[in-house]
Amino acid sequence: MNLTAEQSEKLERAEEILGYTFKEKQFILSAITHPSATEGRSVRYSYERLEFLGDSVLGAIVADAAFERFHELDEGGLTRIKVALVSGASLSDVASGLGFADIIVFGSSETGTGKRGLHSALENVYEAVVAALYLDGGTDVARDFIYRTLIPRMSEELALEPENPKSALQEKLQEDGITPTYKLVETQGPPHDRTFVAQVFAGNQGLARGTGRTKKEAESQAAKSTLARLGEFFGLGMDDTARAEKAAAAKQAKAEKAAAKAEEKARKKHEKERHKQLKQG
Repeated sequence: MNLTAEQSEKLERAEEILGYTFKEKQFILSAITHPSATEGRSVRYSYERLEFLGDSVLGAIVADAAFERFHELDEGGLTRIKVALVSGASLSDVASGLGFADIIVFGSSETGTGKRGLHSALENVYEAVVAALYLDGGTDVARDFIYRTLIPRMSEELALEPENPKSALQEKLQEDGITPTYKLVETQGPPHDRTFVAQVFAGNQGLARGTGRTKKEAESQAAKSTLARLGEFFGLGMDDTARAEKAAAAKQAKAEKAAAKAEEKARKKHEKERHKQLKQG
């Protein structure tokens, strides 16, 4: 293999982080290579194909771990644990903690962008690394890596997370007659590696934002963040005094907005009448 200085350095660092020496170096090199660095070359030279395989291997190992650890949980609880652990936010956080941001080989098209797609790239590289370990060393090697880096985050509390944050948020807000809506507010990264930012709205009030590799994931993360901040947005969990102060502030803001609107309307009416008088004179 003819490697650049950057590739050699990052490949060596990757093996140090993983504590594993690859027999087939192309597996790990592809796993840490962003698609922007392989433009015009076969897809097998970036992490895209490995990510596909790693996603399945990871899901199976996490599902097996949850099944063996939590004997009293039903299918729904086990599913929530798995979904929480293999979510984009979870994998990205783990990969960042391992130092994966320093081993990803980016192409020139990513230079100067601030690596806006780093969040999704970290998630993708984690899955691709799982696949590379599986292909080079077998299931046990891949499992050891997952158990060392991801499984420590597994807990029965994850089973309490809503399986569908959007449904949970809608159910909660509709108790007060509010129907949440979602809006795509930002798209980051190049076409081949998009990251979406969505925001929850309650009427005209903007609530929390969420990020994801798809619009659906971004909306789900936004709903999850809103659920965690309901007290901040709607006064849930506040004592009576704090709730009254929040309501009074909201009422005052609404009154001020209405007054400003009325004043502007009166000004426009006055201008219109004055213009009419000048025209008649």
